Amino acid sequence: MSTEFADHLRALSDDALGALLRLRPDLITPVPTDLTVLAARAQTRVSVARTLDSLDRFTLEILDAVRLTRSPSDGSTTAAAVIAMACAPTGGPEPARVTEALDRLRERALLYPARPGDEALRLVATVDEVCSPYLAGLGRPAAELDTAAELQGAVIALVNDPARLRRTLLAAPPAARAVLDRLAEGPPVGTTVNRTEPVTWLLEHHLLVETAEGAVELPRELGLLLRRDAGPLGPLHPLPPAIGTGPRAVTTVDRAGAGQAMTAVRHTEDLLEALNEEPPTVLRGGGMGVLPLRRLAKAAGIAEPLAGLLLETAAAAGLIGEVELGSETVFLPAAGYDDWRVAPLAQRWARLAEAWLAMPRQPALAGQRDLKDKPLTVLSPQLERAGTPAARRAVLSALGELVPGTGPDADELLEWLRWQAPRRMRGREELHREALSEAADLGVTGLGALTAYGRELVELTNLGPSDDDPLGLRPEAVLPPEQTPLVVALAELLPPPVDHVLIQADLTVVVPGPPEPALAAELDLVAEHESGGGASVYRVTAASLRRALDAGYAGPDLHALFARRSKTSVPQALTYLVDDVSRTHGGLRTGPANGYLRSDDEGLVSAVLADRRLAGLQLRRLAPTVLVTTFSAARLLTALRDAGYAPVPEDATGAAVLTKPRMRRAAARAALQAQPDALDAPGLTEPRLLGIVEEIRRGDARARAARRAPDAVRAAAGQPMSSLTAVQAHSHALAVLQQAVRDRAKVWVGYVDAHGANASRLVRPVSIGAGYLRAEDDRTQTLHTFALHRITAAAPAD
Repeated sequence: MSTEFADHLRALSDDALGALLRLRPDLITPVPTDLTVLAARAQTRVSVARTLDSLDRFTLEILDAVRLTRSPSDGSTTAAAVIAMACAPTGGPEPARVTEALDRLRERALLYPARPGDEALRLVATVDEVCSPYLAGLGRPAAELDTAAELQGAVIALVNDPARLRRTLLAAPPAARAVLDRLAEGPPVGTTVNRTEPVTWLLEHHLLVETAEGAVELPRELGLLLRRDAGPLGPLHPLPPAIGTGPRAVTTVDRAGAGQAMTAVRHTEDLLEALNEEPPTVLRGGGMGVLPLRRLAKAAGIAEPLAGLLLETAAAAGLIGEVELGSETVFLPAAGYDDWRVAPLAQRWARLAEAWLAMPRQPALAGQRDLKDKPLTVLSPQLERAGTPAARRAVLSALGELVPGTGPDADELLEWLRWQAPRRMRGREELHREALSEAADLGVTGLGALTAYGRELVELTNLGPSDDDPLGLRPEAVLPPEQTPLVVALAELLPPPVDHVLIQADLTVVVPGPPEPALAAELDLVAEHESGGGASVYRVTAASLRRALDAGYAGPDLHALFARRSKTSVPQALTYLVDDVSRTHGGLRTGPANGYLRSDDEGLVSAVLADRRLAGLQLRRLAPTVLVTTFSAARLLTALRDAGYAPVPEDATGAAVLTKPRMRRAAARAALQAQPDALDAPGLTEPRLLGIVEEIRRGDARARAARRAPDAVRAAAGQPMSSLTAVQAHSHALAVLQQAVRDRAKVWVGYVDAHGANASRLVRPVSIGAGYLRAEDDRTQTLHTFALHRITAAAPAD
């Protein structure tokens, strides 16, 4: 059978063989040496199973028809027999659709001609090993059932007597007939924990067979009889299920998605800021504890599952890392976080979305327990799932094939995906449902439909070599981040960054849109962030103004900042607050003399000395304007601020020391990027495919010539090889090689390699001398040297 299959591949045209390799790229990893190796690889269980996983429901149903119509003698069938079976019932599929399904099986080399030019078709033998034995939901033939020989003989006798079988079936009680009808629909097996009267009757009359204790099976012959009206294959599904109730306006979908994208970026920033303020400890087994996750979610004002998704996505984007602080390891924003934070909003979202599409993790598992009853936590290694990127791509690709604006519900989309690839979807429904929910949370979809920029996200997996760009040098593949189609498409939907604020009488600062990076940096320094959304809200407090003054601002600078940025008049209350904080700021000064405090205001120094809240510092007066303590300057500074004073530190020269909040960061990490699906044959351009086909055919020619080489040696010697001595064979080889040197002709050289194994190579001899043969290999353009005593045979290439 394998020889026939190899001959079939050998007879294919280069275009047909290239199309096969494009549909089954696993066959060329690595590139096979010849067509025999290719045929063997195409019949392996793994390769056949992977190919079947890519087939739609109708094609798999027609595959069952092929298996059912095979001849018991030689295992072959015909297209006419398959079409007749599939189209037999009224309302069955059109013959053209059945033919298309058969063509898909042929293109993938699962079905091939039994003989060249013959109509008989044969399945690759491994298909039966990979597929279920219950074809089209029918049981196994009576002769193949696992049961006692005596019982099996009774069942065979019954099914081989059609008249008796019909009489027995008509005599079945209604309850027993209902059991038969249910099993005939498929699957044909059932369990009998407590054997009921109908099942007992069916077993006694051999209409059901007990294949194991508590397990029964309906014989295939009886199943076909019960399906007489519906057809042997049962209901077929030539078309995918209808999906969606009608598209919404594309602009509405895009705006809804863009709004959610803004929210996702803002929540991610809130989570990372909270992470920076109080870094959570990494658990012993990896991951973040439940209580720290709850605290971060509360700080960001979001639910814990969404917080887990955003933290996982941020980590995949290289924004979160681990740092050793003392004896503990904690999570902290990574070094790239600061650059990401000041980047344009669309660019920030694109980095998160690409990482989400590529990350092999399942955030929805957080909070559940593993097989050892241990909790699964966010950012732990236990959330690794290799199939998640493929599930996300499948969901987005399915949405992308619909009319723009169509937003199906989850059940409709899952049913559609089951039709597209039922084997691949088996047991993964929840994973695809989670992918759809995550896409909505991140703003990839809007109102359930794929957004325009979401389609650009899907296209990222298609970047790379193609037939019209063999080197993968398309402009969009090398554009800077801010000019990629994904970022541009989203930026067009987002409100433009604003450079102004609206200051209200209660000292709240409203930003009517996403702030530009410079404005955002200023607001983070001079105000406290309260809420986000389409319009962010900040509040100016004495502590925030003191923070700005510590960073180097002076009172006039703050007045100028608010006047320049505000589109409304600056409230008088804010002016007074700035003046008050500026006037008291720096009135006290601390130094490193373990430590000291000085001020030009003697009354203020006296107030500090008399303040009972500062008694623990053990302050004493050195001069009317100077106090000292045995504690450090840092502790003195903290205690004074906690008591409500506004001191500033100074250096040894008396100059004020400007300070900014210290930002601890983890080591920089590279962000994950969306990659093409390995099953989609990335980079298999037409020129590359043709080159691979040519290389396989050359290897096949060499292998076949090598198999003929001993015959050529015997023919050249004029006697059977068995009668040739080793000396005679070696002498004949030398004669062939000497003639090849003179004619510059190619020869097959048989030799013993350095490992003691027999090998052969097609070469063009250049010279013979000093005990060595020097020859060129035209395929690799290299010069080989063979020791003459290791050469066992030689034969002309032709």
